[in-house]
Amino acid sequence: MDSPAHRLLPGDPASPVLLHVPHGSRTVPADVRAGLLLDDAALERELDLITDARTQEIAEHAARAAEVTPWRFVNERSRLVVDPERFPDEREEMRAVGMGAVYTRTTQRAPLRPEPPADEARLLATYFEPYAQAMTRAVEDRLAATGRAVIIDVHSYPSEALPYELHGTDPRPPVCLGTDPFHTPDSLLALAREAFAPLGAVGLDTPFAGTYVPLRHYGKDPRVHALMLELRRDVYLDEPVTPDDGALHKAAQCLAALIDEAVRRG
Repeated sequence: MDSPAHRLLPGDPASPVLLHVPHGSRTVPADVRAGLLLDDAALERELDLITDARTQEIAEHAARAAEVTPWRFVNERSRLVVDPERFPDEREEMRAVGMGAVYTRTTQRAPLRPEPPADEARLLATYFEPYAQAMTRAVEDRLAATGRAVIIDVHSYPSEALPYELHGTDPRPPVCLGTDPFHTPDSLLALAREAFAPLGAVGLDTPFAGTYVPLRHYGKDPRVHALMLELRRDVYLDEPVTPDDGALHKAAQCLAALIDEAVRRG
C-alpha cells in the first residue's frame, strides 16, 4: 500500500500552532516519475536543488522542544509532483517560469514535463485538491479548539539564487520571514524576529515573500495568523543536502522559541 501523500501529526489540543512543511520530501511516485522528462541522474540533481532539505527534521525537533507541542502538517510527496502552495490557476505568478501548481520547468528552466502537461488535471485532483482540503480541515480544527490558528510555514532556500527565481537579485539573509498584510500581525512578526536573531540577520519578504493560508480563509478570517520561515540552507546544511547537526538543532531551538511565544502571548 502506498504511503499517505500528507500527514497531520497531532500536537497538544490546546495549541493553536500548526507547522506546515510542504517542500521537504523527495518522494516521486512511479506513475508521476514516468511523466517527467529528466533521466535519473538529472532528477536526483533537481531534487537536491528544489527540495527544502531537512525541514521536516527542523519541525520535528522544534515540536519536541516546545513547551506546548504544536501540530504538524507534512507533505510526503516532492513538490515536483504538485506544489501545494501555488495557486492552481492564472493567479500564480510562478506560472511565468513553468512553476505553477504543476511544474513544467526545472530550477534551471529546462523542460521537466511536456507543455501543457497531459496529466495536470489528474495530478491536481489526486494530490493538490486533497492536500488543500486536509490542510483546511487542520486549520479549522485549531480554530474550533482554541479560537485561533497560527500557521508557521517551514521552508529553506539556497545560498545562491537559482535561474527560476523571479527575485534572485534580492538580498538573501540567513533568515527570511514571509508575510501577508492580512494574516501576519505585527506581534507575530516581532516574536519571529526575536526568536531567529541568534541565526543572524533576519530579512522581511526577501528573496521570497508571502505565506500559506488555505483559500477558504485567505483574506477573510482574521483569526488565522500565518508566517513563512525561510532558512538559508547554509545556515544549517553543507549544501545542498548534508546537515550540520549542531546548526540544525540551533535552528530548531529558535523555531521552538517562536512556537512557545506564539502560544504564550496569544
